[in-house]
Amino acid sequence: MFHSRLRFITAVIAATFAPSLQAQQNNADDALPSAEAKPITSTPANPVVMPRIDVIGSYENLKTISGSADVLDKKTLEASRVFTVNEALRKAPGVHIRDEEGLGLRPNIGIRGLNPTRSTKTTLLEDGIPLAYAPYGDNASYFHPPIERFDHIEILKGADQVRFGPQTIGGVVNYITPAPPEKFGGYLQAIGGNRDYFNGKVQLGGKGLLFDFTHKEADGARDNLNSKIRDYNLKYVLGLTDSQALTLRANYYTEDSQLTYSGVTTAEFRNFGARYNPFEHDKFNSGRLGLSATHDLIINDDLSLITNLYFSRFDRDWWRAASTTSDSQCGNAFVTSRNLGQAVDVETCGTQGRLREYYAWGVEPRLKYNHNLLGIQSNLDFGFRAHYETQDRRQINIAQATPSQNGLVESNTRETQAYSWFLTNRFNLGQFTATPGIRYEYIDYERKNRLNGVSGNDHLDAWLPSLGLTWNPSKIVTVFAGAHRGFAPPRTEDVISGVGTSTDVGAEKSVNWEVGARAKPLEGVDVQAAFFRNDFQKQIAVGSIAGGSTPLAQGETLYQGVEFASKVDTTLGVYLRTAYTWLPTAKQETPFTRVDTGAAVPGSAAGNRLPYAPEHLITAAVGYARHGFDAQIEAVHVSKQFADFGETRASSVNGQAGIIDAYTIFNLAINYHYQPMKTTLFFMIKNLTDDVYIVDRTRGIIPGMPRLIQGGVRYTF
Repeated sequence: MFHSRLRFITAVIAATFAPSLQAQQNNADDALPSAEAKPITSTPANPVVMPRIDVIGSYENLKTISGSADVLDKKTLEASRVFTVNEALRKAPGVHIRDEEGLGLRPNIGIRGLNPTRSTKTTLLEDGIPLAYAPYGDNASYFHPPIERFDHIEILKGADQVRFGPQTIGGVVNYITPAPPEKFGGYLQAIGGNRDYFNGKVQLGGKGLLFDFTHKEADGARDNLNSKIRDYNLKYVLGLTDSQALTLRANYYTEDSQLTYSGVTTAEFRNFGARYNPFEHDKFNSGRLGLSATHDLIINDDLSLITNLYFSRFDRDWWRAASTTSDSQCGNAFVTSRNLGQAVDVETCGTQGRLREYYAWGVEPRLKYNHNLLGIQSNLDFGFRAHYETQDRRQINIAQATPSQNGLVESNTRETQAYSWFLTNRFNLGQFTATPGIRYEYIDYERKNRLNGVSGNDHLDAWLPSLGLTWNPSKIVTVFAGAHRGFAPPRTEDVISGVGTSTDVGAEKSVNWEVGARAKPLEGVDVQAAFFRNDFQKQIAVGSIAGGSTPLAQGETLYQGVEFASKVDTTLGVYLRTAYTWLPTAKQETPFTRVDTGAAVPGSAAGNRLPYAPEHLITAAVGYARHGFDAQIEAVHVSKQFADFGETRASSVNGQAGIIDAYTIFNLAINYHYQPMKTTLFFMIKNLTDDVYIVDRTRGIIPGMPRLIQGGVRYTF
């Protein structure tokens, strides 16, 4: 199987790069404008282009994008001194981010009401390359790069997301890394603060090469939580000819954390406070290696080809004494003590090692062609992806109280092969554009249990049509609308059981549409608003998204609401930024039923609001920037949420169900750039009023971060 994959990839690469032998030697300045090619130098004698897949690209592209499009630019991220990727993404409308350990290392990203647990329903890309370690077979975020790695962030929703995938329901998040400079330069940065926070960063670059290193460590939101990460990145852009360029990337990430999985019970929260965590011996260690090459070929004035080749390896070992507040691996008496709010002795507990290794690799050529089909100026985009994943999963139980239970209790491999292609064609009709599209996904699953030798396999496929429309009645207004079929593949373990049998779960089925407008009515003013509706004929709920260990279930659901975003920069230096989401409807239209038995999930009922879908999300900031000084205060509001399918209001004994009350936190950031010394000083306070609030109940009560006070300096050279 490996050799057949290798031959296939080799053939695709050969077919992709072969046209370069016949490519016309066009000057890059004459190339078609493309959101996928960014110049890194303006030197006429040596125009080098950095190949990269963007989902939005330049501001001019917004006139033809038939969906909500938001860019969190470098200026916004630096002025607010974002601490985590969670802080950054909250600045975009429609995006709900749920904290976990407090450091944003495992973000829970939900878009337009979708459950945020492990970001399973969101496509995450880095420079257009899949970021998740198993986007088809296990799209769960147990890893995320630090926010310091990125230059800016793109968030795309609506019909245009069929060009990406595999998840095409809520939206696409594309993290863009900095472009290597031509002239030598870089910066040194150091930040420190309470809760043992330290963040050191070095960035160096020149002649198309960029290297950066980040070391970051801090205590988390609770006791006995501490994380240390190191992030190394190398990027090199090489101009092969006047019409070809190649970007090579390599990154390596490590994490060493004292980190537990379980939350706390209602009585523990009441008796010991929000920071309580008894599991002092739990630990999490992980590492990720990512390699990629992106080749850009301008064949002629109307035709270009960009190709990604990528590989990643991710491993993580998580040793923990309990996964939830109801987990009995420490004994039933231990659980009873926790429910009563009594102190517990974790020294009597055993530990479980969840040991995982993931490999993913693939190739993805994308062709852009400008043509005049039927006399209409048109832009065609076609792409193909061959993607392969391997999961190696083991679980080792070490029971101190009963050593006879020691041993390997899980050992299996999971293989996923996925092939997809998309085709969109934008017809330019004066003030109007129409972009019909289609995406096809084929996924083959295989699972082998090494403990008993049993294996199984299955496959699924899906056709995903789309249609996007834009109307530009003037230079300052764009009206957009679109509809597309949503898709999210099931996990390998959901399709094939541990005994090799197939489960008829299939992919999620939804029809998603939106209508909206964006405008730039005045210089320095940008606004965007959209109404959206996501109608699921089948939505899949995996085991741990709400109310504890809910079995794999499915049901019909409906989400609809409004998004609004605005940016205002005045000539007086005052600026405003707002992102608001109103989600009046996030309901179960039928009860969720278990996939294996067909029985209704306890508490689930038609009309109930879905868990972790707050009705209101607001992030608003006001600031002042003048003469190198920039200060802002930001408010983040999240309205109340349910934590289970039954709309349970009172906090359950184990803390896994009950209302999550609304909360509002304030963040302060002050920057001063002293140009003569090329130095920037900054000071931040996160959660200014030190509010105590709950963010999650899936495994017990988990609080948000307490007040953080940080200060730092950056020297640029």
